[in-house]
Amino acid sequence: MQRQIQVLPQQVAELIAAGEVVERPASVVKELVENAVDAGAQKITVEIKNGGTSYIRVTDDGRGIPKEQLATAFIRHATSKVSTAADLEAIGSFGFRGEALASIAAVSRVEVLSRTPDSVSGGRYVIHGSQQVELDDAGCPAGTTILVRDLFYNTPARMKFLKKDSTEAGSIGGILDKMALANPHIAFRFIRDGQVKLSTPGSGDLLSVIYAVYGREFSQTLLPVDYTHEFVTVRGYICRPTASRASRSMQTFFINSRYVRSRTCMAALEEAYKSSVMTGKFPACVLNVTVPFGAVDVNVHPAKIEVRFADERPVFDGVYQACRQALAAADEAAFLPAKEAQAPFGLSDVDYTGRQQRFSAEGYRQLAGQAGPIRPTGNSQTLSSPAFGRYESRRPVELPAISQRSAPAAGTRPLPPVDDLPFGRVPARLPTPEPQPGPPAPLPLEDSTGGGEARVIGELFATYILIEYNNTFVLVDKHAAHERILYNKLKDELELGERQVLLAPIPVTLSRQEYDAAVSAPELFLQVGIQLEDFGGGTVLVREVPTMLSQAQVPAAVQEIAGKLLEGKRQLLPETVDELIHSVACKAAIKGGDRTVQPEMELIVRMLQNDPSVRFCPHGRPVSITVTRAEIERKFGRLV
Repeated sequence: MQRQIQVLPQQVAELIAAGEVVERPASVVKELVENAVDAGAQKITVEIKNGGTSYIRVTDDGRGIPKEQLATAFIRHATSKVSTAADLEAIGSFGFRGEALASIAAVSRVEVLSRTPDSVSGGRYVIHGSQQVELDDAGCPAGTTILVRDLFYNTPARMKFLKKDSTEAGSIGGILDKMALANPHIAFRFIRDGQVKLSTPGSGDLLSVIYAVYGREFSQTLLPVDYTHEFVTVRGYICRPTASRASRSMQTFFINSRYVRSRTCMAALEEAYKSSVMTGKFPACVLNVTVPFGAVDVNVHPAKIEVRFADERPVFDGVYQACRQALAAADEAAFLPAKEAQAPFGLSDVDYTGRQQRFSAEGYRQLAGQAGPIRPTGNSQTLSSPAFGRYESRRPVELPAISQRSAPAAGTRPLPPVDDLPFGRVPARLPTPEPQPGPPAPLPLEDSTGGGEARVIGELFATYILIEYNNTFVLVDKHAAHERILYNKLKDELELGERQVLLAPIPVTLSRQEYDAAVSAPELFLQVGIQLEDFGGGTVLVREVPTMLSQAQVPAAVQEIAGKLLEGKRQLLPETVDELIHSVACKAAIKGGDRTVQPEMELIVRMLQNDPSVRFCPHGRPVSITVTRAEIERKFGRLV
């Protein structure tokens, strides 16, 4: 039987249309807060309960809605922001389609209290499932308060697609974070189940909002950006190269104060950092790109999360040049004369995270009794804090005497056997040796299995160790080899339940979504030897770590694991835990592209000889490539 074409009943049509706008509680909050911003609000408060499924209240002090227009506001495609087709060519408001209130009212119970500043009294409007229930006069402050209760009460099929209350609340928090960053002149307040999770001053100072959203640690790593290129203006903050993250979760872009995901802006940002950060690291930013409204189309995505530029080139150039200018200014400041660049006592921003810091001679004298070994570098001194095991040493580290079973050749430096290292642990990094006159002679390394003798010749491309061994030439990928060694060691330690307690916990700042994922699954972190606790405000405290992970590597490891949890890998499956162990080992391993001193290369070779099972890295790449002497001589025509 052929079905007849018919017009759907209004109630059914409303539910279908609502599904395009209201996907989850965060969608409701986003639409209501954007309306509040469009209404000129200076204070916006959002309160939720049970992840927003049972209760959402958004209060603002904006222009309000006259009582006689309250019912009209909930009719689909009713809006005060667009009146003609020409208006769509230059949209300056967040909302413009006139669908949000109608869609929200179609799947929930809504109550509105609103008054305009020039009215004596306001109005109260109640609508349940698109059906008007009540419209009366009401006494209320100027502005608008909208209460949304029992979301999806009349569409239970959608309820099963919602996630846990904590996850839904985290999504709402992420929306408000971005709205606050886009509008520093508005005071935002977010209350979740009776607890204040976000409060911004509304002073117009973006840095204070970043501090409120991401915390003190992140805000101290930022560089200001203020640049105009043609018709593009870029303002905000970018992170220092040393503070780059393990993922792009802290890259926040706004186009005319509207949060967007823009490949153009992302590519320009990362291109600006191309020579400043390691592969696999991503810069963080909070950037607002201002362009003429007619040069960007915001009506290309249902959630208005993506935009299309009339010409992408000026936008790319603007972001790129803005970031390069800010990075260059920071580089110039770093090379100011010592008297101008240093704080009192010649010391500024002391950092015991394994990185080298520069001090004036006076500053060095203040710390000489506590800090690690030094080397002269012109008029200043370099303080080095090498990491053994997981500790950052503040004292000079002396290599133990070599055992009798591997006595050094005459004129060579001793290489400590693995078992004789401090703490009995494999170090994440070896200390840089004191300069010695003349190039060091290659050190013969006796194979503990009796298989012969190896010579570490040097390093190629700062990535491969060159070895002569038993009439063969061996290239070892130092990162792959070290990563596999640490991976095996970490698995052994985790089976034994070994972890090291930090003397002082390490705070790690995460994005809102990463933070919620981390605090909701601390048992997954324990599976890889990291114990953390919730510190609030987007920060977790790390109290225990694997022995091979240095303090400087802890934040990146936590951020990467949180990112994997955010991708949905929350089940304690063996392959999930194995993947997380890969991440920790990768973070702790020596990196390809970093120059490695002779003792480090020799120690890696020693460890490879002591563990014949290390032939592939955890990702499956080979650790070494071998070329026989005969193959080399055949290439040169010495053998036919």
